This record gives sequence, structure tokens and C-alpha cells, in this order.
Amino acid sequence: MKELEEDPGVEATEGVLVRDLRASDAAAIVKIDRASTGRVREEYYRAKVKAALAEPSLRTSLVAEIDGHVAGFLLAKVFYGEFGHAEPIAVIDSVGVDPQRRGKHVGQALLRQLVMNLNALHVERIETQVDWDQFDLLAFLAKNGFRPAPRVCLQCTLDAGARG
Repeated sequence: MKELEEDPGVEATEGVLVRDLRASDAAAIVKIDRASTGRVREEYYRAKVKAALAEPSLRTSLVAEIDGHVAGFLLAKVFYGEFGHAEPIAVIDSVGVDPQRRGKHVGQALLRQLVMNLNALHVERIETQVDWDQFDLLAFLAKNGFRPAPRVCLQCTLDAGARG
């Protein structure tokens, strides 16, 4: 993740303030998600924000501001030994940038700050899942060192035929 090793406040990310998530950010997160996806997931994000704030010692959920307005968010969590891993890993659950702020390095600033916070926690790996057709997000993550994991994500629709 070479690009992530720089300080978050230099060059391209100048003017983007990254800070810890606050309860009052939920409405802005819902608005950004709605503008990006076309879906209203207010209860989902209120629950995610509440859960993230329940672990205040782990600063892994972040908000980016430009000119005092929320421009993006990144919700992540650290797992210690779950999912068959012996070492701690971080998982990015949700990331979003206001469509009007894209191209202003908001995502870059969020990811850099997350990496600095994770380094302080001695976490050496980040994982996430992305829909195969989220081309912009896939390109952003690839640019920042993310590669396909050597795992397969499986799902099963619970209908009458799938129940054992």
C-alpha cells in the first residue's frame, strides 16, 4: 500500500479533514449513501454508527469533511482471531463519498487515516467485500493495494429447496 504511507494532510488530500465518527454523522452518512446507491438505509446506518461508537478505543470508523461539511465516511472494524485468522485484521464494512465531492481525494484521505490508526493497533491487513459491478470502488481499492483474496465468498438463498 505504497500510496497509503504518506501523511493524510499533504498534497492531494490537503483541505480534507479526517476525524473520528460522531453520532451526529448518521444523517449525513445516510444522505451520502442515498445519493450514491439510490437506496434509503437509515436504520441500517444508524445501527452501524451506534455499534462503531460502542468501541471508542478503536478508531476505525471515520468521517471526512471539506469546508465543515461531511464529504465521506469509512466504517471499519478490527477482529482479533475471528474468521479463522490468528492475527488481527481490519474489515471495511462501508465506505462512501458524496458524489459532488468525488475526485477531491476524500476516499484517499479516509483510507490513509485508517491505515495510520491500524498501524497503531498493530493490525497488518485490511479486508473488504465489494459487489463485482462497483467498478469505481474496485478501481479505487486496486489503486491502493487491494487485491482479490484467496477466499471464496459463498451464499445460500433460504427457500424450501435449500433447507436440509
